[in-house]
Amino acid sequence: MLSRCGCRLLHVLGLSFPLLTRRPLFLCPHRLMRPKVVFVLGGPGAGKGTQCARIVEKYGYTHLSAGELLRDERKNPDSQYGELIEKYIKDGKIVPVEITISLLRREMDQTMAANAQKNKFLIDGFPRNQDNLQGWNKTMDGKADVSFVLFFDCNNENSNLSSVNKANY
Repeated sequence: MLSRCGCRLLHVLGLSFPLLTRRPLFLCPHRLMRPKVVFVLGGPGAGKGTQCARIVEKYGYTHLSAGELLRDERKNPDSQYGELIEKYIKDGKIVPVEITISLLRREMDQTMAANAQKNKFLIDGFPRNQDNLQGWNKTMDGKADVSFVLFFDCNNENSNLSSVNKANY
């Protein structure tokens, strides 16, 4: 038995054939899963990674670190972006938003292709500026749902880097 939405979709596609199974076939567009995204922002040592690990464990999100994806991509000898990413990082500049989004999108697509139920993502360290946000909105509009933003703000005394900084002085 097809859902009504599925029947309409089959009709629109010009498909008509007898259904040879008793299991329902769901073809409703609202059943197609889009990534659900939570942006995780904050300064170095603010606890983003620690909290992401806890959220992954408790709620089953997939953690994607924009910085980690960029570092991995620049080390990949087959990467079309590797040299460009290397140059931006060496110069202390933000990598073009199109590159970062393409890496994030590729990881989300691969994760969801492997397991359709894994459609919830924590994106750590992105967007870094207004240009990144505008690029995301332009590229991912209708392709991903941003649920909310987690922003971790702490002073240097309370950050994970405070003991490292003190040890260096």
